[in-house]
Amino acid sequence: MIKEQYPESELTGKIIGCAMEVHRILGNGFQEVIYQRALGIEMNRQHIAYSREHEMEIFYKEENIGSRRVDFFVEGKIMVELKALIQLEDVHLAQAINYLEAYNMQIGLLINFGSKSL
Repeated sequence: MIKEQYPESELTGKIIGCAMEVHRILGNGFQEVIYQRALGIEMNRQHIAYSREHEMEIFYKEENIGSRRVDFFVEGKIMVELKALIQLEDVHLAQAINYLEAYNMQIGLLINFGSKSL
């Protein structure tokens, strides 16, 4: 699943594969924290380095204005946000994009476990 036009496509493919395995086993209907724990287990099994509930500072004009916890920060370069909703809405995508910009990151995944299909 490596696509050269997408940076880190090999790693993002592995993360998505882990999420698909979690969703295959658990299905939908659990709270987000359950999927978060299961995804951590699956990424450990796949030897993917991450920190969970990674706290990151947010700056405005070079001043710290607070922090936000990212569900997963993978190998120091990919932000992963999880949801467990029946349907994602534009606000969830906007929130993920805002986090990428606030953290000056290039790559993020927004993964929803809440519907029948991942």
